[in-house]
Amino acid sequence: MLASGALFAVPASAADVGACLITKTDINPFFVKMKEGATAEAQKLGIRLSSYAGKVDGDHESQVNAIETCIADGVKGILITASDTSAITDVVKRARDRGILVIALDTPLDPVDAADATFATDNFEAGRLIGAWAKASVEDPENAKIAMLDLNESQPTVGVLRDQGFLEGFGIDTGDEKRWGDETDPRVVGHEVTQGNEEGGLRAMENLLLQDPEINVVYTINEPAAAGAYEALQSAGRAGDVLIVSVDGGCPGVKNVQDGVIGATSQQYPLDMARLGIQAIAKFAETGEKPKTSEGLDFTNTGVNLVTDKPVDGVPSIPVAEGLDRCWG
Repeated sequence: MLASGALFAVPASAADVGACLITKTDINPFFVKMKEGATAEAQKLGIRLSSYAGKVDGDHESQVNAIETCIADGVKGILITASDTSAITDVVKRARDRGILVIALDTPLDPVDAADATFATDNFEAGRLIGAWAKASVEDPENAKIAMLDLNESQPTVGVLRDQGFLEGFGIDTGDEKRWGDETDPRVVGHEVTQGNEEGGLRAMENLLLQDPEINVVYTINEPAAAGAYEALQSAGRAGDVLIVSVDGGCPGVKNVQDGVIGATSQQYPLDMARLGIQAIAKFAETGEKPKTSEGLDFTNTGVNLVTDKPVDGVPSIPVAEGLDRCWG
């Protein structure tokens, strides 16, 4: 279910309140939609919004520079999707020490309490859903050959949570849940990083096919990476007999589920993350009150749904038609 906008009351006036949105990139449709949501809500509430983005996913230095600019500008709040979730914490602390509310969007910081709040999909659950669906959908899951297409080598929390959630859903011992790549189950052929884009997904899939040309299940960090993986499988003559799963739920990705490129994807709701983040900054500016977490979690859960037209018993899902109604990008 989607989070309700009623989580935060809107202040009567937000005059002279500044806010920053800092995303990993400004190209990925997920972050484009996030910016749209933040911009619309800021305009509605009269908040001055400055937006920044890394040059590529993983561009930590640009995000550090953006936070320093926001501190100098005297903003009341910063919304950030961090590329390096542990390295960013030093400059985040400097911002918080200046009385700035810092909210992580989509990607929790490491540790999670390095930010004042986190508005995110339950990324572990998003991974678990596609893992459980893949296990129920693939023939002979006990002898599956699985390719893991991850985000980048710095292992941001969003990538770790999705990866480890998938493995748990598939019934694979994850080892240390705070990092990927240490599992010992022989069904996992290997991990390759994609930078969350199509070209990276293509290269990663090509590399893993060289390791084992009989791969039959592919986990992907997001739908652009999934599209690249599918292209590599097509070139290898394997596209028709390999199951691809992913996370995001953008309109291009959901259409790829409809077309059979992706078997199932976990849909998240970036516009809500950003909208609620701006509302929280407005309330903080007026009252000093910080957001509360969802019950039983250390973040505010903005919702996730598995999208597929091939439902399986025991794994809740919505059909592609509904996913298209609720998609973004």
